Amino acid sequence: MNLNGRRESSNVEDRRGMGGGKRAGMGAGIVGVIIAMAIAYFSGGDPLSAGMQALQENGGLGSLTGNNTEVSAEQREFTEEEQELAHFSTQILAGTEDVWKEIFKEHNSVYQVPTMVLYTDGTQTACGQGSAQMGPFYCSGDQKLYIDLSFFTTMKQQLGADGDFAYAYVIAHEVGHHVEYLTGILEETHAKMARMSQTEANKLSVRLELLADFYAGVWAHHDNKMFGSLEDGDIEEAINCAQVIGDDYLQKKARGYAVPESFNHGTSRQRVKWFKRGLETGDVSQGNTFECSDSEL
Repeated sequence: MNLNGRRESSNVEDRRGMGGGKRAGMGAGIVGVIIAMAIAYFSGGDPLSAGMQALQENGGLGSLTGNNTEVSAEQREFTEEEQELAHFSTQILAGTEDVWKEIFKEHNSVYQVPTMVLYTDGTQTACGQGSAQMGPFYCSGDQKLYIDLSFFTTMKQQLGADGDFAYAYVIAHEVGHHVEYLTGILEETHAKMARMSQTEANKLSVRLELLADFYAGVWAHHDNKMFGSLEDGDIEEAINCAQVIGDDYLQKKARGYAVPESFNHGTSRQRVKWFKRGLETGDVSQGNTFECSDSEL
């Protein structure tokens, strides 16, 4: 990505190196439950059991539960790579602010910016205790997105998803959940999910996640239009990332088969489709994940 001269967001809390309190299971971030399965797979554990356990422990996006295991992060000097990732992340957040402010203004509304929290290992959130184990996540309780930057290394080493635009997609996806919160979709859907069986709730979770993928594409469309940020290979990086975090891809890689009723983020095909729709159209009205049929997803 071309980010030369781009501003950094001031809506950032840097908690890296601070004591994080309790380590916890995480709700549905960009990979949410499926990254738990990937971690189990690469560490020799049982991916399906890990994924199902994470599903049982978490009520959905931004819903966190502590497990009373104390963790403490030591103060330390950050590497040049870590500082570059922090700088990059704050620039991407600034880009989402610029884009969504304009989109909301066009719809006679005001975009309330979220805060990005950079942390190490674990941190306190309004949704409970946060942990880096489950990847980046959005908490609607405090309207903050939480990122342990080591997740990008995990993406590269364990999922084969690398590149600055792939990382930008991760951040833009979580901001997409903030847009869902501001428009009322997030809370309304979570309320419905709480009254459903796990299988039915998973189906709604998929639609939330695909909508966030779509919003990430919308952001990329307008960010490129405003700043000329996309370079050769960027789109391929994001598409590859969307493919390798599909529920079916990870489950088949881990066990040789997929369990569709356990999907809660969407298949590789679905995630690529909705990201590309947002990227190609830049039109928020095209994000009708809650209106189309299962076969149309």
